[in-house]
Amino acid sequence: MTVMAVHRFERFFRAAAGLDVDKDDLKRYSDFVSDKLHDLLTIGQGTAKANGRDILELRDLPITMGLQKSIHEFRELDEEIELEPILTQLTTWPPLGVTVSQEAESRLPEVVGGLSVALARTLKVIDPDVKNPQTAHWEQAFRIFRLLL
Repeated sequence: MTVMAVHRFERFFRAAAGLDVDKDDLKRYSDFVSDKLHDLLTIGQGTAKANGRDILELRDLPITMGLQKSIHEFRELDEEIELEPILTQLTTWPPLGVTVSQEAESRLPEVVGGLSVALARTLKVIDPDVKNPQTAHWEQAFRIFRLLL
């Protein structure tokens, strides 16, 4: 990850939840994004196939009301930070049994951005006083997301 990208992620976590993250945190974050995007696409694939389609549409993704709100909050934060181009590079996924529509593919960086806002704010829920999340904070947040997504 370039120095500029690291700086933008640091600004993003500070703006989203008042957190100071380091390079180790960004590796954890990158793994989280990859895992959760895979989970969302896997469920979306099942929905598309259940509806007799070989094309995964945005509406097939299990986007909850809370995640939708986080996506909107990401858009507002991203106007200043301009993180979406970097998230586009992170939105890769393994081969699926369906094709991802162009609309869904173009919106995945925003979905990842919404997951990012939700993750940052979950870290603050776990420990409202945390400034620099430690491994235990990240692990608790990941356990919560595994239960819900």
